[in-house]
Amino acid sequence: IKLRCSVQFLGLCFGAMNLYQLLQTRVEMEKPVRVALVGAGKFGSMFLAQAQRTPGMHVLGVADLSVERARDALATTGWPAERTDADSAAKALAQGTTLITDDAEALITAGGLDVVIEATGVPEAGICHALAAIERGCHVVMVNVEADVLVGPLLAAKARKAGVVYSLAYGDQPALICEQVDWARAAGFDIVAAGKGTLYMPEFHASTPDTVWGHYGLSAAHAEKSGMNAKMFNSFLDGTKSGIEMAAVANATGLTPAPGGLTFPPCPVEEIATTLIPKTEGGALHHKGQVEVISSRSRDGNDLANDLRWGVYVVFEAADGYVERCFADYGLITNPSGHYSALWRPYHLIGLELGISVASAALRGEATGAPTDFRADVAATTKRDLKPGDSLDGEGGYTVWGRLMTAGDSLGFSAVPIGLAHGLTIKKPISEGNVVTWADVEIGNDLAASVALATRREMEISMTPPSGKNRAKSA
Repeated sequence: IKLRCSVQFLGLCFGAMNLYQLLQTRVEMEKPVRVALVGAGKFGSMFLAQAQRTPGMHVLGVADLSVERARDALATTGWPAERTDADSAAKALAQGTTLITDDAEALITAGGLDVVIEATGVPEAGICHALAAIERGCHVVMVNVEADVLVGPLLAAKARKAGVVYSLAYGDQPALICEQVDWARAAGFDIVAAGKGTLYMPEFHASTPDTVWGHYGLSAAHAEKSGMNAKMFNSFLDGTKSGIEMAAVANATGLTPAPGGLTFPPCPVEEIATTLIPKTEGGALHHKGQVEVISSRSRDGNDLANDLRWGVYVVFEAADGYVERCFADYGLITNPSGHYSALWRPYHLIGLELGISVASAALRGEATGAPTDFRADVAATTKRDLKPGDSLDGEGGYTVWGRLMTAGDSLGFSAVPIGLAHGLTIKKPISEGNVVTWADVEIGNDLAASVALATRREMEISMTPPSGKNRAKSA
């Protein structure tokens, strides 16, 4: 069942693609798409592994605060040393080689680039790099979903005004969900729900870097030996990353979260079309047109067979009885009434697929998903009781996790976005499970002077979402 539907969906998505032909044309013209990669972590390294094998694409430079990490990423992914010995962007451009540098902004502003990939994962850095790229007339592929959710709608608007593309990163789940939503809408279907799968239990919201490996069934020693970052993996587990990614999807598609945020209903793939429909029709949704994350584990602690832990899905509905009969005629998996159906993709390939975004932006002038408005936000929510003097430690840490909510609720609550919830000092008691507001914290000098906060404030002023009753609830 899983294989049948996923192959069917992939055929629909990729059947009309001509990106390879466009890249081949660039080979014939001796004018490759010139790319800068900023951030040489796992996502960036996976891109490098495929970029060297992609015709018509030239990685002009790799920037990372650690030159050794960038050099190691290139070596680990098989780049010959002679291809990475340029000592300036100009030489890399002339010789067809790759510059390694710790100065991302210098690489971006040196000229000669078509696309900048921002893969640092740090909101402040990502925003600065995106603004620099847009100013220089470069397309931006934003792997840094933390930065995108914090100010992406404004960055996308600035990019459109400058005549360049701002895009989510193909291979990451938000862009793949956007692709599914676009496919369904372009085929004339109304979207009922879209989202992804993950491993979830309610108690994971309180997980910390000290407890995270037990939930994954790993020892701390094994994780350290494997180079696994506790805060990053804890963000995947405690619900923050799911909230961030669904906010990105909401801002890009117009789908919206439920009033209380994500509910993570347990659901195997064959029941997606039965579960991800409105409660009034026997499902789990608050409303049609909802973003939602489904759990690969039932609430009793048992892992589901045929789960979608690594994948993405879209649920759509038949407009009339004729379309319902077509669903049945062609073997689609539906809910018992036959009215709702779903397609899904069981895996995402992270940076191995990122070249699709680069090629789409440079050769078609198209984004693989991009925010069109400020619709959703992710608010810092306490993992435990906090007292005056406590310091917030941001995504994946010990103090807060990120709760998805509508942008109107977030602004009405004056919530601190998870992307800015680092280094802030608590000035009055906050109970566990409550959203942290700006009135609860002291803003230090570093944040007050940051580009991230200034850009966020600019977005809040220029892209104020529809006001609504503040519906955020405690956990």
